[in-house]
Amino acid sequence: MSGTLPGRPPRRTEETGPFWDGCAEGRLVLPRCTACAEWIWYPRRFCPFCGSLSVEWGAVSGLGTVYTFTIMRRGSGAYKESAPYVVAYVELREGPRLLTNIVTDDPDAVYVGQPVRVLFQPVGDTDALFRFEPA
Repeated sequence: MSGTLPGRPPRRTEETGPFWDGCAEGRLVLPRCTACAEWIWYPRRFCPFCGSLSVEWGAVSGLGTVYTFTIMRRGSGAYKESAPYVVAYVELREGPRLLTNIVTDDPDAVYVGQPVRVLFQPVGDTDALFRFEPA
């Protein structure tokens, strides 16, 4: 796979802290409603599906498919030297769709429905960002 894409350490909040802790440990964890069993993305303390306040964190597979994507052929700022790179929505096996990057040596080979798996790229001294690569 191609090199690491640029990034900066995440801004942790009370709601997102467990997510970023999981990334730093190489695990993809999401909140899940204990009332309706829906996985929740973006992390929050309540269920956007049923309104329940009963939410717990759990590990997900990190496997999914490309839902949609675009290839950025001209980057700017920190991404200027990284082009071309892929920005995509990945639909996890568990259901949620995450906005992310697909890390690949051949952006033109990415396609809708392509199987992907999570990878974690270090950023800063102790953090990691989640990205995906072809499975």
